[in-house]
Amino acid sequence: MNFLYSSFNRVLFAVILTFFITACKFGDDHRYNDWTVTGGSKQAIRYSSLNEIDSSNVNQLKIAWEYHSGDADTAKHSQMQCNPIIVNGVMYVTSPRLRLIALDAATGNEKWVFDPDTINKDKEFNHFILNNNRGVTYWEDADDKRILYTAGFMIYAVNALNGKMITSFGNGGRIDLHEGLGRDVKELYVAATSPGIIYKDLYILGSRVDEGPAAAPGHIRAYDVRTGQLKWIFHTIPQPGEFGYDTWEDPEAWKHIGGANSWSGLSLDEQRGILFAPTGSASFDFYGGKRKGSNLFANCLLALDAATGKRIWHFQFIHHDVWDKDLPTPPALVTLNKDGKQIDAVAQPTKNGMLYLFERATGKPVYPIDEILVDDKTEMPGEKLWPTQPVPQTPKPFVRQTFTANDINPYLPDSSINKLKKDLMGYRYGNMFLPPGKHTSVVFPGYDGGAEWGGPTFDPETGYLYINANEMAWLLTLVETNSGAPKKENNLQAGQRLYRQYCMACHGPDRKGSGNNPSILETNKKYGADSLLTLINNGRRMMPAQKQLDEAEKKVIISFILDIKTQYQKRFIAPPKPVDSFRNLPYTITGYNKFLSPEGFPAIRPPWGSLTAINLNSGEAVWKTPLGEFPELKAKGIPPTGTENYGGSVVTAGGLLFIAAASDGKIRAFNKYNGKLLWEYQLPVPGFATPAMYELNGKQYLVIACGGGKLGKKSGDSYVAFSLPEKN
Repeated sequence: MNFLYSSFNRVLFAVILTFFITACKFGDDHRYNDWTVTGGSKQAIRYSSLNEIDSSNVNQLKIAWEYHSGDADTAKHSQMQCNPIIVNGVMYVTSPRLRLIALDAATGNEKWVFDPDTINKDKEFNHFILNNNRGVTYWEDADDKRILYTAGFMIYAVNALNGKMITSFGNGGRIDLHEGLGRDVKELYVAATSPGIIYKDLYILGSRVDEGPAAAPGHIRAYDVRTGQLKWIFHTIPQPGEFGYDTWEDPEAWKHIGGANSWSGLSLDEQRGILFAPTGSASFDFYGGKRKGSNLFANCLLALDAATGKRIWHFQFIHHDVWDKDLPTPPALVTLNKDGKQIDAVAQPTKNGMLYLFERATGKPVYPIDEILVDDKTEMPGEKLWPTQPVPQTPKPFVRQTFTANDINPYLPDSSINKLKKDLMGYRYGNMFLPPGKHTSVVFPGYDGGAEWGGPTFDPETGYLYINANEMAWLLTLVETNSGAPKKENNLQAGQRLYRQYCMACHGPDRKGSGNNPSILETNKKYGADSLLTLINNGRRMMPAQKQLDEAEKKVIISFILDIKTQYQKRFIAPPKPVDSFRNLPYTITGYNKFLSPEGFPAIRPPWGSLTAINLNSGEAVWKTPLGEFPELKAKGIPPTGTENYGGSVVTAGGLLFIAAASDGKIRAFNKYNGKLLWEYQLPVPGFATPAMYELNGKQYLVIACGGGKLGKKSGDSYVAFSLPEKN
């Protein structure tokens, strides 16, 4: 009897255990069946366990619906980079003008719209078209369901059911991001392009700040999701008595230096209560003479206690950054198997095209990282470079690491090749850690990657991590700012001087634009003096607001840009200002200049954009393929070159990896195991965004924001959803 009873107990225990294992597995799978968080989950792995769409039927995908917000503005280069979230059949998105919109996720029909412009009657907070937004955050407690998102420098709390502001949050439903930073930054640029993340009842958020000398600090903040009360702050530029304070040689630096901001988004290990926050460079990006030292916590991955904001561990990827090597994406929280051991890890890609892996709880490197000697000899007065930089030995870089004469684009006419080789003879080149100087250097990988803000994608089934990247060479030249105002100068001279100091870095010395920044030579065709003043005060997209300038200074800059010759010869009287050596730096850059051929193609040989799969269990690359193409080059029989790309991918249990991102405007599906292209569709404008994957009523959908606006492309205003055709 006892034997039978014991046997029964063992059988019963086995049944119960099987049930719980199955339930747990279902729970894990269910987490990846929806898309209630930007990136699909708080782990930021962009994985979907849906498998209705697979390699056998993906070529049958059709448009299920298309929604147009109606507020694209090509003249002002509007963009739409939002990764939609879907909750209870409702999709939440933002428009180019940063209106918050709720859609029926099955049909694309509009349910409600929240427009911040209607809230901000004073107009100071308007012009949201001038900022980007990459997602929103959902929170609920019983009947209290709300969306938190940022537009300009405001956080808004909006009722998810009806689109009304929740006035009990913050100051009547909103919070000014200038507040709570511990210093007066009301005249400086503070915004947020990436959504915050929820931990219990905390809304945790990073920020985007100016990258010039006049920059606010990028401290990370947590707010009570119900009231908007500030609950904790982590100082990314340490203050006296805090860990890392001594990594800044000037003890007053924390009062003046800005940046070190977590602009690209956050990841969260909810079980352990650990927040992972990547940070950017300290300001100014390219000259560090006023911020000597290694500069913690700039260019770091921070592991923070999500409940309190206390530092658990950190790793700095670039010491004393002078190359604009921000961490461009939140890390993916992954689980891998190394040498028979399962490891919960955090995977952080970088602009230099390297992938670093750490144990989540301790920060211990999964694979070796070597601190290598680099060239720290500089021609720049006052600069003090760091002599070493950390480089992982495994995995190998996912983009090329050097640029030489042998890397010149071979598909150009001979005349162009010869010109580029001649130009190169006058530049410094060879490795990514060349000290910036007055003599032009080739920056490769460039300012926009390697990795960029789209971020990596991880497949828990295979252990593969997928990362799309840019492989573009840029040019860096430092010049004197002539920042001090002479005793006598006219408006033209003052306008030229101030343009050089505040505008040239983005728009170039000849005002023809640089990098992804537009030309302003014909600004007088789009703006008058008043509208341009509004733009300077409020900022636009990548352009920060310039409220640190005096009105007289703004007016002479405007007269110079608009070529108002009647103002040129009037005497300019410089407004009295205290000299701030931290802001009035002696050097700036000539612009964000790509190394291009006379035809406008990259000077470097292809690929110019790529997609790579890395097996994290072994650290080895599995496959790599170009991402994107130029039709004019394809017509000439040139193999796929790849293009610059912005936005991430989604990997699925159906064996697929979906990605838009490329400048050619196509969305594609690849076989996730071997990188074979299985499907592509030409979008109305490029989808510089990350797709979302979701299921409703047993049907699987794929949706992408088509905002265009970058790289000279037409702006768009549509969300396009795909699904398989109905079965007969």
